[in-house]
Amino acid sequence: MIKKITIKDVAREANVSISTVSNALNDINVLHPDTKEHILRVAKSLNYIPNVHGRNLKSRNTKTLGLFLRSIKGPYYGTLIDSIANECDKFGYNLSVFITKNESATINNILGRQVDGAIVLNEWLTEDNLDLLEKSSIPLVFLDREKVGRYVSSVVFSSYKGGEMVAHHLLQLGHKKIGYIHGVEDQYDDKERFKGFQDVLAKAGISLEEKDCLYGSFEEDTTFDAVKQFIQSGKELPDAFFAANDLSAIGCIKALQSEGYAVPQDITVIGFDDIELSAYFNNGLTTVRNPIVKQGVKAVERLLNIIANKEVGKLDKLDGELIIRNSCSPNKQITSDIIN
Repeated sequence: MIKKITIKDVAREANVSISTVSNALNDINVLHPDTKEHILRVAKSLNYIPNVHGRNLKSRNTKTLGLFLRSIKGPYYGTLIDSIANECDKFGYNLSVFITKNESATINNILGRQVDGAIVLNEWLTEDNLDLLEKSSIPLVFLDREKVGRYVSSVVFSSYKGGEMVAHHLLQLGHKKIGYIHGVEDQYDDKERFKGFQDVLAKAGISLEEKDCLYGSFEEDTTFDAVKQFIQSGKELPDAFFAANDLSAIGCIKALQSEGYAVPQDITVIGFDDIELSAYFNNGLTTVRNPIVKQGVKAVERLLNIIANKEVGKLDKLDGELIIRNSCSPNKQITSDIIN
């Protein structure tokens, strides 16, 4: 069995004290450059590997941020993770991504001080566990709820405003019979988008019929099946569908086309997020562009400021932008009335 090289071995070989080796390895600027270079050279020749875990236990500083997700399915997550990882790298932090549907695993990893701070996107965390996290004084940033405290920030999309924008656009096109395709039940963005959308329609005297509200779980396949089943049931189609995200909108369009309907000639479809595919699919999908990269950058900024005691928790709401492409058209009945 090969003996593990320790810091004592490096100190003995370099003929210096253990504290001097520690200063050199941790880049503490108290040594003569020649001494530091000599120690690092000896450590390298011995293939010494620092005990990072032990060092972190002493300093209580891991130089690592945690990103806690229940899933990475879909383009949103790839863009988000890239932006967070790039920002961490810029400030000398590592990023650990924890993907688990186990609420206890999420809580234990955060409370176990495996990371210096956590960015959390998990809509199913219970209020009791949220309270536990807040009381722990561990720096946190939530991406899926509005919570603010001494050590807690939230960086969320202005999904309510986004829903309002979509409703106004559809009303301007003359649509009155409109359907909505939900994402995940009780998820923050889905609830906010639906509420903003519903409130604007209500002010215009239009109510969303329950039968025209489907559930797509933010997924293309699930939405495809839901829309196809709706059509085959014989129910009257709405003039337009607003889907809670672009993947659902794409699934909706594919289902409509599989049943012989054309978008936007027969029915209008709008999505949300503006994923890369949206600009090209079906000659362009009308959608709301969410600043996903900005969300990741801002989340790291808020987290590092809390860790450094530069600020207390804050709420950031990031506005989206309506991107009009080719999946929408004016209500056929309105157009017909104008022509006649």
